[in-house]
Amino acid sequence: MFFKRLAFLVIVIAMASTANAQFEQGKIFVGSSLTGLNMSYSGLDHLRLGIQAQGGYFLEDNILVHANAEFRHSENSDDVYSAGVGGRYYIIQNGIFLGANAKWIHARHSYNDVMPGVEVGYAFFINGSVTIEPAIYYNQSFKNHSDFSEIGLKIGLGIYLK
Repeated sequence: MFFKRLAFLVIVIAMASTANAQFEQGKIFVGSSLTGLNMSYSGLDHLRLGIQAQGGYFLEDNILVHANAEFRHSENSDDVYSAGVGGRYYIIQNGIFLGANAKWIHARHSYNDVMPGVEVGYAFFINGSVTIEPAIYYNQSFKNHSDFSEIGLKIGLGIYLK
């Protein structure tokens, strides 16, 4: 029993030190996400499925700045294209992150919008540099809060490079 506990402790310490090394100043982040996943809700659409690409750079330990682009299919309205910038703060090297962003939205026939957003997620390392990143997000519409603001879930895949 003692050896099982000792082995568990060694594994936990190794995983914590691996995560610690990934959020260092100078690292590059590349990621993609599936957004909506039929769990996104806004006043206008009940189904929004999208794909998002991100690329970023760690300015300081635990502080990531990134750019993103997204395509989203909406059930009741035009398909949406967006581009934006944002940042993440990784809390105490454990993989939990808080994010803030702003993006410009373009729906081909109906509207343009600027949407600031926030997210909270977790970077779960499956090896030394690849993560699975579930996150909950909220995007606030300036055009029409009740129809275009959204809350949802996204699942991402991230790669942390030196």
